[in-house]
Amino acid sequence: MWSEWRKGSRSNGAGGNCVEMASSADAFRVRDSKNASGPVLRFTGRAMEAFLAGAKRG
Repeated sequence: MWSEWRKGSRSNGAGGNCVEMASSADAFRVRDSKNASGPVLRFTGRAMEAFLAGAKRG
């Protein structure tokens, strides 16, 4: 079962560049908060760790 969608902690609610994330026991989903019916990226736990590490490195 998937959790509810959550906005990024840096989102200010003003409609800027935000992402939302939902998780399950073994995967994560990410989408653009401005386009809730648009495409969704799905990551395994290991892939999400690699994605976040790369994002932190720039």
